[in-house]
Amino acid sequence: MPILRSHTVLFALLVAGTTGAFAETPLTQATDQRVDHRQDRQERRIDNGVSSGALTAPEARRLEREQSRIARAEGRAEADGKITPREAVALEKRQDVASRRIYRQKHDAQTRRP
Repeated sequence: MPILRSHTVLFALLVAGTTGAFAETPLTQATDQRVDHRQDRQERRIDNGVSSGALTAPEARRLEREQSRIARAEGRAEADGKITPREAVALEKRQDVASRRIYRQKHDAQTRRP
């Protein structure tokens, strides 16, 4: 009886350890890549807005500061080696808000003086 129990416990630990490793690694990498790619795209949108004159200097500073805050939040989320699904959702929501702000600022009546 004790041998059977020890084998069962060992098997359960092995399965739990293996499942956790496979479940977190691809998700973490995919989430990290998606967050980084989106961050890069939004920074390019800000740069394009400055180049085209659609964003004023103060608007660009605010938007870039917001991107920096999102990058710091991503760093905090990655600090333990993985981005949990809850952290990924929170980062995506912050990026959604930032994306809307970029759009609104680029399409408002303010433009950079020539």
